[in-house]
Amino acid sequence: MTIDECKDLEKPFVENAKIVDCENKDGSIWMVLLSTCVAVCGSFEFGSCVGYSAPTQSEIRNDLNLTLAEYSMFGSIITIGAMIGAVTSGRIADFIGRKGAMRMSAIFCITGWLAVYFSMGTLVLDMGRFLTGYGIGIFSYVVPVYIAEIAPKNLRGGLTTINQLMIVCGSSAAYLLGTIITWRNLALTGILPCTFLLVGLLFIPESPRWLAKVGLEKEFEVALRKLRGKDADVTREAAEIQAYVDTLQSLPKTQIFDLFGSKYIRSVIIGVGLMVFQQFIGINGIGFYASQTFESAGLSNSNIGTIAYAVVQVPITILGAFLMDRSGRRPLLMVSATGTFVGCFLTGASFYLKGNDILLEWVPILAVSGVLVYISAFSIGMGAVPWVIMSEIFPIHVKSAAGSLVVLVNWLGAWAVSYTFGFLMAWTSTGTFMLYAGFSVLTILFVAKVVPETKGKTLEEIQAIINS
Repeated sequence: MTIDECKDLEKPFVENAKIVDCENKDGSIWMVLLSTCVAVCGSFEFGSCVGYSAPTQSEIRNDLNLTLAEYSMFGSIITIGAMIGAVTSGRIADFIGRKGAMRMSAIFCITGWLAVYFSMGTLVLDMGRFLTGYGIGIFSYVVPVYIAEIAPKNLRGGLTTINQLMIVCGSSAAYLLGTIITWRNLALTGILPCTFLLVGLLFIPESPRWLAKVGLEKEFEVALRKLRGKDADVTREAAEIQAYVDTLQSLPKTQIFDLFGSKYIRSVIIGVGLMVFQQFIGINGIGFYASQTFESAGLSNSNIGTIAYAVVQVPITILGAFLMDRSGRRPLLMVSATGTFVGCFLTGASFYLKGNDILLEWVPILAVSGVLVYISAFSIGMGAVPWVIMSEIFPIHVKSAAGSLVVLVNWLGAWAVSYTFGFLMAWTSTGTFMLYAGFSVLTILFVAKVVPETKGKTLEEIQAIINS
């Protein structure tokens, strides 16, 4: 996922909320920026956890004498923890608050990293990886929700984009550091973002919208004024937020099984389908085990490929965020899926040449080029756009249930791909990448036939298109 990625799973106070932009000339946004910087330490931690296994595979297997099956379990068990964390994150964030959920998540991640650092066998190693997974599963929900709830309307889009960017930065940092320090020391670096987060939480306010939701009116007004500046007039925004909270609480509660009725089934097909294809084009296999792919292709120094992989992600992700509201969702998805097809085809072709002793000097070049084309294409569209569309196609009162379902499907797919990747590569490297290329083609067809364009449309217009 990339997990990328669980952005905007449930925007309880964003969609349809006619929040007034009260950021006036006398107001100050410094606290909003500080709060965002603290929160996205969780996003950076998310990326660090996901990127950890890619540069460390050979070293961990050699030091702890792990079999392929044991390392595959270590690499993939993070997705099981993240799946559980993400599914429970909504209730946790509603019960102990957004700050409380981030604090809890950081503690789980720190505990997990310490377990990995001190591990001498598979049990403690896997337990540590599972705990970090649970922690980032909570982060994946609460960080974008917290940012969306504290940001003024005119800054919300840009600040929420920082979440995805910091996930990519964390992953890239893990890739780069993993090429120069040991796997145990790399585990210790994963504690740093959590430490910054825990300290930063002492200086930032709780989400005003959560405070309003739980009835803490005095704290709600104090937090809102702290975010908007002491001289800003927050009366109208406070009234709008309170009115929206009352409306939200009056809406009927929806369970996951209710989503399969005729009213929501097409939205479910679109949301779940996009998540299935996002995972089954192979991102968590290729991303988790990038160094293994480069080694298998005969690259003399797999660190070169890993570093290139890390460097490419950040600027392409920024470009994708820039294009999302300009080119539209559907074109970006289809271009992205076309690129992942080309990347998988090139990488699969490199292994075919190697297996048949043809043009061996071209094999490493093709493999590295294919993987870089793949990650560039994925980062520009398939990473973030499915989550954006998911946040747009469900009515506000079903987003909680829909978010749980989509997260469950996404993380199950992530586990399946990351666990089977090593076995598929051992069986047939060419076939593995051609399989992912095939799913890329199916993604293009699915988007062309099923997914509506949501750019520039209101929720009501999107619902009318889906139900027509």
